[in-house]
Amino acid sequence: MSYVIKAVLSNPQRPECGQITVPFPIPADQYDHTIELLQAMNLGDSLKRDCTVDEVDSRCSVVSVLNGTQVNVDQLDYLAKRLDSFCEDEDAQFQAMAHKLGLTDIKDLINLTFCCQQATVITDFSDLEAIGRSHFMNLNGGCALTEELKNLDGTETALRLIDSGGGTVTPYGVAYDNGMKLEQCYNGRQFPGYLYDIHLMVLEVTPAGEPTEDSNPEYLYLPTSERQIERTLLRADVAALYDAQVRIDLDELPEKVAEALDLEHLGGSDLPALNRMCRAIAPLGEADIEKLNAIVLMAEPGDVMAVCQLAENLDQFDFTPGVQTPEEYGKYMIRQSGHFEYDENLEGFYDYRSYGEQRIQREGGQFNECGYVAYHGELTLEELMREDPVEQEQQGPQMGGLSC
Repeated sequence: MSYVIKAVLSNPQRPECGQITVPFPIPADQYDHTIELLQAMNLGDSLKRDCTVDEVDSRCSVVSVLNGTQVNVDQLDYLAKRLDSFCEDEDAQFQAMAHKLGLTDIKDLINLTFCCQQATVITDFSDLEAIGRSHFMNLNGGCALTEELKNLDGTETALRLIDSGGGTVTPYGVAYDNGMKLEQCYNGRQFPGYLYDIHLMVLEVTPAGEPTEDSNPEYLYLPTSERQIERTLLRADVAALYDAQVRIDLDELPEKVAEALDLEHLGGSDLPALNRMCRAIAPLGEADIEKLNAIVLMAEPGDVMAVCQLAENLDQFDFTPGVQTPEEYGKYMIRQSGHFEYDENLEGFYDYRSYGEQRIQREGGQFNECGYVAYHGELTLEELMREDPVEQEQQGPQMGGLSC
């Protein structure tokens, strides 16, 4: 099954538009297209529950309670991402507790994903020792000391649980809530932080100004699409980029890139450039990341867009990792670069240092802690790092419909 939830959605206000079937989680590269298809049916609003669930298919059959309800497409996407991380035991905990509590609203189902692990659900009574150990772990937040487990009598623990009479029979097993409370982690608007895919940065976004007691951050995962940025800001009650307050929650940028930037003073207006930079860096392999670190040390970029320009133009730089002297560079070029037919019988006649110095002078390169790097582009480095004014003019003062 390539999806966690597959939902058939429709617009009750426009039945003539028919239905659309959407698999969740929505793949990142299909998100924008999916929203466009929904918007063609007057669906897919950033905030409103405008989609009627006509049919739902899922390995977690309990989500069929959503049939006939109104949901927001991002709510379904978030719920599917949360469920996608669940193991078989967590699936049973989620489904049994949803049935026991009689949950039918998607907000409650999302909140249940954050606390259902506290419950104990018995699906097979044949191994009391395993049941007792699992119950003990559930009571302790999924953690236990080795010594505690060693001394635990799982069978006795399981029998005490069963004899307590606190179980509720559900189609998914006998559920014991263990005092679980359905906390409101999700308030119906801002989604709690949850790292589903691999991202370079996770940002907390709130309206600029002093936070209120009821304010909750919305989380932005970079790189992402322009449409995702727009929808995230709207959920954060931010109407314009400059009205957004940004705080870094996770930073997986290359080491020298992070050191070169003033990441502690980011603002909402930096988001387009920051996202573009992350999009340029994300596909890079380990060797290119090392090269980018060396280039950043050489070029000393002053802002996010300058780093972005460097990352997008790696092919205009030559990089030799690890070398620190003209002699090492000359030896690399003669023996390993493939530009020459090296003859080990002539080893004593090679003047590696002089050749290295000659190349460095011609290339204008420099050594840094990463190795040797040289720029061979037609523009000056300063011109390369400057954002293309033509492209900036084409982009205009707006991003995804949001004023900068």
